[in-house]
This record gives sequence, structure tokens and C-alpha cells, in this order.
Amino acid sequence: MSPAPTDSRARRRLTALITVGIVLLLLAAVGVYGLATGPRNTSPTDPSPEATLGVNAPPSPTLPTPSLPKVPAVPRSSDPVTFAEGVATTLFAWDTTLGLWPLDYTSTILAVGDPFGDEQAGLASDIATYLPNRDAWTELRQYATTQHLVINTSFVPDAWADALTQVQPGQIAPGTVAVTIEGTRHRTGVWNGQPVTSEHPVAFTVFVVCAPTYPTCHLLRLSQLDNPLR
Repeated sequence: MSPAPTDSRARRRLTALITVGIVLLLLAAVGVYGLATGPRNTSPTDPSPEATLGVNAPPSPTLPTPSLPKVPAVPRSSDPVTFAEGVATTLFAWDTTLGLWPLDYTSTILAVGDPFGDEQAGLASDIATYLPNRDAWTELRQYATTQHLVINTSFVPDAWADALTQVQPGQIAPGTVAVTIEGTRHRTGVWNGQPVTSEHPVAFTVFVVCAPTYPTCHLLRLSQLDNPLR
């Protein structure tokens, strides 16, 4: 079911509301990368020895092209807290040894963004502040670095409830919710042939929109890391 035009305006008002004071968003440029490979060229004027002798050479076996693993999709849910937790765990779960790049993980998070695309550019910038940039990723790959998040608590912050009392009806799309996540970021890697680990507490707020605007939740924006709503 498509949202009403007023919902689109409401989402834009949400962006302004977040920008002017609910939370400081750190916007950064998103790196774009590409990888192109071409087929190996063979000369049609250079016949093989078998062709010269008039012998039909057996066809060369076709080797399967190895495919890179895919980043697991964000679990879908109609419950804002459950959905926000799925966004959080997916956002923090990455592995530099798989041959993937930060943009692969960014694309997975953007896939559950607002279908109308009003927040996509801002959301991409938000995600970029949570992931290593390409140079850092290359460095971390040398140490086989992986990361995951263990969530300790997730809740709708009082600051969001207070904000809702100060807005006019229609300013925020129905079903828009802020969910604050508090947890521990775990990293593992290899240093001088020995496994190493590190832990770091993190906190942030996930802004989502759910029913009745959409039957299942979608991601709008992310707060600055370690600067959540309380």
C-alpha cells in the first residue's frame, strides 16, 4: 500500500527535525568503487596445432567462475525495535577476508531504506561513518579483521517521546520511531601470526518508519555513532 502524499512531506519534516536538534548527524562522502575484468582474447588467425593437422580438438572444460559471498540481508520485521536490532547487527557485521568491500555492506543496509528514496543520500552518508573507508579496509584486510556487534539493550528513548509532543500532527509520518541501541563491538584479527581481539562499547540511534505507513519497517537514518538519543 503506497503512503499518502502527506506521509512523504512528513518524512521530509522528520529529516529537518533530526537535522536541527534531535541528533547531530555526521555526514561523510561515500566512496564508489568498480572492478571490471574482460575475457581473454585469442587470435582467429592463429590456428591451433590440432586444427592445422585436421584433428578435432576436444572442447576445453569450462571452469566455474568463483562467486563472492553475499552480505546477509537485514531481517525484516513490523516491530520497530526488532527491526532496528536487525539493522544494527547487520551494520556492524563485516569480514575483510571475504573479498568484499565496504560498499557491499552499505548496499545491503540501503536495501531496507525508505522505498521513496527521500532519505537514501543522507542514509548512505550515515552508513559511511560506521564502516572503514577503502584505505582502512585494505589495511585491516592484512590482519584478517572481522567484526560483530553484541546488543546489550535496545529501547525507544525518552528524548524521542518528548520530541513527538512538540511536533504538529502530520509533521512526522505515522509509525516513525527512534530506537537507541547500546552494545559492544567485537573485533578479531591476526597480528604476527597470533589471534588478537578487542572490544569497544558503542551506542547509537536508529530511525525507522513502520506501520501504518508501511506494512513492514524501513530504515530512515542513523544517528552519529556514540551520540544517541537518550
